[in-house]
Amino acid sequence: MHEVSRWPQPDSSPLRRVAGWRSPMSSQDQCDRIVFAAAHVVAKDERTVDWDATLKFRHHLWEHGLGVAEAMDTAQRGMGLDWPTAAELIRRSAAEKTGRICAGVATDHLTGEAGLDDVLKAYLEQLDVVQEAGAQPVLMCSRQLAATAKSAEDYEKVYGTLLDSVSEPVILHWLGTAFDPALQGYWGAEEVDQATDNFLAIIAARPDKVDGVKVSLLDADHEIGLRRRLPAGVRCYTGDDFNYPDLIAGDSEGYSHALLGIFDPIAPVAAKALSKLAEGDTDEFHRIMAPTVPLSRHLFSTPTYYYKTGVVFLAWLAGHQEQFLLLDGLETARSVEHLAEAKRLAEIAGVIEPEFAERRWQQWLASR
Repeated sequence: MHEVSRWPQPDSSPLRRVAGWRSPMSSQDQCDRIVFAAAHVVAKDERTVDWDATLKFRHHLWEHGLGVAEAMDTAQRGMGLDWPTAAELIRRSAAEKTGRICAGVATDHLTGEAGLDDVLKAYLEQLDVVQEAGAQPVLMCSRQLAATAKSAEDYEKVYGTLLDSVSEPVILHWLGTAFDPALQGYWGAEEVDQATDNFLAIIAARPDKVDGVKVSLLDADHEIGLRRRLPAGVRCYTGDDFNYPDLIAGDSEGYSHALLGIFDPIAPVAAKALSKLAEGDTDEFHRIMAPTVPLSRHLFSTPTYYYKTGVVFLAWLAGHQEQFLLLDGLETARSVEHLAEAKRLAEIAGVIEPEFAERRWQQWLASR
């Protein structure tokens, strides 16, 4: 098991020095927002996970008071991280947890043509792994279900059975086509308004089994409308990496919790901002968060599903890992110009130490 005593102390890493962060207040304890960072995996090569570095990064997130959303799309789920490796990742992370952890349940181990029963069986197999590991399940959207389902009733059948099977309330994940084009027509409708009605009907039938919904449609108005229609007690976790400060801060009618990929690279800054929100200082929360938004919008720019490249690039520039590598060689998915702009914006946002990052950047450019 990873030894906490071997980590750098809070002021010893370049990232923590620049963020000015003191060891966590826990934002989860003092702020009524529940916040998960969807964490990346550290690659040893294009096929192998560096387990020590990967787990060390999870402890970095917990240390800053954030929860870990494990084996989600930020971890290259469906884009380099296969189910056997994801299952091992979930077990390892849950065994070392020092804070909140949730984990993705999907059907990505299915091969060939699949019917609804096959999709349901695949979901249940992964659900067992997550529950046995002690992580909160996140029911992710299924490419196989999107390809198989013919109606809203098909989605209700699969999700209804899944919700009847869970031992604790789960998070339902609605991932938009910007993140995965194969999910077109999810929830049994092409139009977002009808899909929303279908989604809400599934939740309304079993609200006690749903802790919350994670919405990644990059549409703030839609998210606000959705969260106002959720049954009492069902949370909305924003997955909007474009508009997260306003959605987390909320309005007179409510607010969103968070499950965000951008919180992976900006964890210390986000935690500091959340501590101000917990104190009731909304203006300071926005002041701290504001410079992270241009960075996030850049990382998640089209094609959005390649945002993982920028996330790992910043982890490398911050000193969290020794190589700029992703599974399946995905470090090549973004241009040098894109990465240079990510570096510039990250410096402005205060999430990397400029001198340390510049040395690594120059070394990388020289090695190309």
